[in-house]
Amino acid sequence: MTSDFQQHTNNSSGKLGSASNPLRVAVFGAGPAGFYAVEELLKQQEIAVAVDLFDRLPTPYGLVRGGVAPDHQKIKAVIRQYEKTAARSGFRFFGNVTFGENLSLSEILGYYHQVLFTTGAEADRRMGIPGEDLLGSYPATVFVGWYNGHPDYRDLQFDLGVERADVVGNGNVAMDVTRILARSIDELAKTDIADYALEALRESKIKEIYLLGRRGPAQAAFTNPEIRELAELAGADLVVKPEELELDEVNREFLVQHAAEQTHQRNVDTLRAQIAKGEGSQPKKIRARFFVSPVEVLGKEGVEGLRLEKNRLVKDGTGVFKAQGTGVYEEIPCQLVFRSIGYKGHQLPGVPFDERNGIIPNQDGRVIDPATKTPLPRVYVAGWIKRGPSGVIGTNKSDATATVQVMLEDAAQYSAGEGLSSAPDAIPALLAQKQIRAVTFIDWKRIDQIEIAAGKKRGKPREKLTTIAELLAAVN
Repeated sequence: MTSDFQQHTNNSSGKLGSASNPLRVAVFGAGPAGFYAVEELLKQQEIAVAVDLFDRLPTPYGLVRGGVAPDHQKIKAVIRQYEKTAARSGFRFFGNVTFGENLSLSEILGYYHQVLFTTGAEADRRMGIPGEDLLGSYPATVFVGWYNGHPDYRDLQFDLGVERADVVGNGNVAMDVTRILARSIDELAKTDIADYALEALRESKIKEIYLLGRRGPAQAAFTNPEIRELAELAGADLVVKPEELELDEVNREFLVQHAAEQTHQRNVDTLRAQIAKGEGSQPKKIRARFFVSPVEVLGKEGVEGLRLEKNRLVKDGTGVFKAQGTGVYEEIPCQLVFRSIGYKGHQLPGVPFDERNGIIPNQDGRVIDPATKTPLPRVYVAGWIKRGPSGVIGTNKSDATATVQVMLEDAAQYSAGEGLSSAPDAIPALLAQKQIRAVTFIDWKRIDQIEIAAGKKRGKPREKLTTIAELLAAVN
């Protein structure tokens, strides 16, 4: 790696990592993993570091802005920590810059000592069943992006004038979609939900939402607060089938093995508490179903229902608990289906990609050539695009820190040479030459102020600008 890097460094500015010649790092992806990596890089005491954080959108914060549910404002408070990171010396933000389209990997490596990808896992996994592409069947991620005002999805339209919707999966995204469909308009109106989504939900006729899990209540992916929130939702009843909450020997064994993780038992207890409530009396029903897997989306021109196979929990030879089909089927009517069964990353131009796992192949954060398993010099990865979509927002902090430590270890081996363009204005000049309107962090703060002011007039935390044109107009 050292000999490769000697071709790309500039020894005219002093020792690498000195104040006059800082370690220059480009980070692509301004979500949690990106900000945590930037924070770790800029807080180093033994080495001077300068970081440029890029994002394809004009706005920072990734899923905190475009993925976290609008009725979970407390989670978005983490943005205050990212703002402190952005205020550190050595930080710059370049929004509205798309990797692979505006800047290539070879270009970036001519300006930076290292490049780090933290682009997340935006693509959804498919169910792979007949009828999945019928009108009315969607990835949950696009619905989340739509109600959150993400520019990629704001022009989509969903027919909410139907009575039944099915949400496949029971992870946090599935729970968010279910809750947004069931929550009262008065409550949603106090959030930062996109204005067009609020109006569409105001006209919604949805009365029943099925939440479908392939395994049982003990193995559900939702957290205790998430299922309690559904159980306590104003205007909606959480309805369960008692027989699906009965625990056979295999499920009891699962709970014994996971006794230290109280989440599983508490989820079961919360769901069992719903049995006595029966159908309840609220106008909307959230029907939590377990041990069912969709095998076909029914319908001719649009979604008319789901065919489900009933499952049972089994323990395989390796000790893994799995859902196994029983060959028993049922059909339930619905007119909307949102699948939320997993996510994967997008391949970036010129960067290796593991299609099966939906990640950039790596060893401890060093991007590797999948054929030779050797590291690509000076190229790194962190966050979901490194390990897959797991954990919560804060999980990305330790993950990013681990990758940064590897980056610093490698940087300690670099020696000076010729060729790297280290002038501070080199990247802004290159983007200007390409006629790319990069959005700075000061620009973003202007957008932020406009959105907050607009939201204040409506009693909301903010009213988001939801198109690239609106966002750029705000800073031009």
